[in-house]
Amino acid sequence: MASVNKVIIVGNLGRDPEMRTFPSGDQVANVTIATTDRWRDKNTGENKESTEWHRVVFNGRLAEIVGQYLRKGSQVYVEGSLRTRKWTDQATGQERYATEIRADSMQMLGSRQGMGGGQQNQGYGDDAGYGDNGGYEAAPRRQAPAAPRQAPAQRMTPAAAAPAPMAPPPQRAASGFDDMDDDIPF
Repeated sequence: MASVNKVIIVGNLGRDPEMRTFPSGDQVANVTIATTDRWRDKNTGENKESTEWHRVVFNGRLAEIVGQYLRKGSQVYVEGSLRTRKWTDQATGQERYATEIRADSMQMLGSRQGMGGGQQNQGYGDDAGYGDNGGYEAAPRRQAPAAPRQAPAQRMTPAAAAPAPMAPPPQRAASGFDDMDDDIPF
């Protein structure tokens, strides 16, 4: 039988990313992400909440981006898989285990504090991210080029710059269904 090892979380960083660089130049970023469940107790009507903390490991280019842009409190969407590491505690000699999320893709959510402008749904990862709304891949996607600018001497006079009058909208059928396709399969 096939198996699936996939994790998707949306939460907030509990502290700034912990960055490490290996001699090869590869970077690793470790973060803790909090997810909170909120509900109303049926018996007492009291609001309750439970917070889970998740260790997340980012590698390579993803780690660089996490180190550069994420801070404590940043809201983030992460897709990845569970990994369990085993090591021997040097102080006690006991074997220890840690289960972590190895991030495959990440998308920053919330506002861009201190970066000016509003949020522009951008994420990083191996695929297009969450949906296809501009996920970060190996390199950030570029925005469409701006409209060409004219040199100051070539600018139009105020009379020439006035917008052309708009044409009247096309006439619609009384039923309002004139633009619908007739090839409905049922």
